Amino acid sequence: MMWGYRRILLLLLLTFGAAIAGVVIGRVFVVPERPVENQLHALLHSQLDLDSKQHAQLETIEKSFAVRRQALELELRADNARLAEAIETEHGFGPLVAAAVDRSHQAMGELQKETLEHIFAMRAVLRPDQAAKFDQTVIKALTAKER
Repeated sequence: MMWGYRRILLLLLLTFGAAIAGVVIGRVFVVPERPVENQLHALLHSQLDLDSKQHAQLETIEKSFAVRRQALELELRADNARLAEAIETEHGFGPLVAAAVDRSHQAMGELQKETLEHIFAMRAVLRPDQAAKFDQTVIKALTAKER
């Protein structure tokens, strides 16, 4: 009977070890890329040596965009709810689903456009040397290949 408990304990330890290994492997090899916006903000606030006027201008730009972005994200959530409702109603790709998808794409496109406007507004605050680094980060982030 004692051997049975040892087997169970060994099995539990092996299972726990495998779970820990899975988490470590996932964190090391399957970490998603940081969104372009996060990479740009990290660059802006830690590597570009901004002066106080630039900081103030960027803070204003970021606050304004945060409000607009939140509104667009709420719109996207509402679009997703309408899409779910259309799918539940039609149980296939019918006119309600197609219309819901189109509305969702419209909101996504608006968010993308406003994000780009936000990026260009931030860039306009930078000196030429800072803008060059900023541009490199944007291009790198937009052209990065998946691992």
